Amino acid sequence: MIPLLILAALAVVFRLLWSVFTSLRHAQNARKWHCGAIPTYPGDILGINTLKEVLRADKEKLIPVLSAQRVETMTAREGRYVSTFRLRQMGRESIFTSDPKNMQAILATQFKEFELGILRRHALLPLLGYGIFSTDGEAWSRSRSLLRPQFTRDQVSDLDLEERHVQKAMAGMLADPSTKWTPEIDIQTIFFRLTIDSATEFLFGESVESQTAALSGGRIIEDKFPSYFDRGQWYAAQRARFEKLYWVVNNKESRETDRFVQAYVDRFVDAALAAVKEGKIDPEKRNSDHYVFLHGLTTVTQDPVELRSQLLNILLAGRDTTASLLSWCVLLLARHPDIFQKLRNTILADFGDYRNPRNITFSSLKSCRYLHYFMNEVLRLYPIVPGNRRVALKDTTLPRGGGPHGSEPVYVRKGQPVVYSVFVTHRRKDIWGADAEVFNPDRWEDLKVGWEYLPFNGGPRICIGQQFALTEAGYVLVRLLQRFDQIVDARPERDIRFNATLTSAPWENVIVRLREAA
Repeated sequence: MIPLLILAALAVVFRLLWSVFTSLRHAQNARKWHCGAIPTYPGDILGINTLKEVLRADKEKLIPVLSAQRVETMTAREGRYVSTFRLRQMGRESIFTSDPKNMQAILATQFKEFELGILRRHALLPLLGYGIFSTDGEAWSRSRSLLRPQFTRDQVSDLDLEERHVQKAMAGMLADPSTKWTPEIDIQTIFFRLTIDSATEFLFGESVESQTAALSGGRIIEDKFPSYFDRGQWYAAQRARFEKLYWVVNNKESRETDRFVQAYVDRFVDAALAAVKEGKIDPEKRNSDHYVFLHGLTTVTQDPVELRSQLLNILLAGRDTTASLLSWCVLLLARHPDIFQKLRNTILADFGDYRNPRNITFSSLKSCRYLHYFMNEVLRLYPIVPGNRRVALKDTTLPRGGGPHGSEPVYVRKGQPVVYSVFVTHRRKDIWGADAEVFNPDRWEDLKVGWEYLPFNGGPRICIGQQFALTEAGYVLVRLLQRFDQIVDARPERDIRFNATLTSAPWENVIVRLREAA
């Protein structure tokens, strides 16, 4: 018994000495690199209060707003605008920042000094597997090199495929022949069905046809996939929020959800690999009227698990990003009729009306300036990924945030997470002006932006599918505004809240009435 007590005491002493040694080493590094101290967010030593704040914000559907509230708290405490500070959650100290210079360092100029980290992998691997959003280092480089060739202009500009799915979406927006008004429509659900149908056809070569199932009133296995995929993302987001306690989120339902999603995609992977083996598909050639992402991937790998993982990672981006963007777009158009009318007039002038569309191409969508001003402004105020994090691979620094004025470098320890909020940065009045929280697409007319605007991340990990998302969203908006000349928000009194899983969409689905143009 006594030897055990001695060993325990020695272990405690060793831990204390090691803690003192590392603290001295970090302090020495901070002085050497001319780093200033940064303020600390108020809370208990274990950071239980900050976890409670996150869970409360999650319950109230205000996760992105929580970051802004914390900045306001720190700004009031320090008597100056505070963009960078420490906070502790579940016993782990992180650095929070909304400074564009720091975000540039993390994502670009010091890219090799930061990674996603083990907790990100714990959160995403059960659902997505090893793919571009869940890996670091060589594994990430391989994923990106596999996927980048599949996102050439020719591959992402197949608007005939998009039109087929848009027509099915339009079939769910029937107007009364006498009044020309639709009943109240859950257009957000329509968008999520549309984008998963088009994304699965682009990725797998076969659509899940969730819109067809919805229109017929049926529920088939294909229609179950979107709900399982949504639920899997919810569990992944919860694992991320619980950090080191991610495992408490894993339960029978989460495991069954992940298995269903992966087994569903395995069907397409197995069929494609069998077709390649039998010579029915030549991966080097186009085998159908439209490009199939999975067939293209088989030219560089035929590992079924790797194929499934890459497809799921891209499906997350290709479906949820676009559907969320479209949902925010329509909500804002319904609440800003003057902007709706200006955008519709632009669309009619550039692309004709619904029955006689003209020149709707990848290039013409990209060059329609007011359409892009509008989408840029939507993404500024409601970024689809409002916050993110990286973990330091070595003792390093961030350019700004330390010292009494926040102008000195900030010391970052190896293994320390750095959380950055795009949502906060996009609404900073010292960057965007006094009207930073006002929805105004015209601000983009003469605006040149850098790291203060990051709707698709930046640096080597910038979203490779951003043109896919913008092209699809732009096309759907053009066809929608060609057909309808008025949109009314059926819930104008509601406050905007956020369904923040791995992406961010309106929490209460966007319910609108639309008037069909004469």
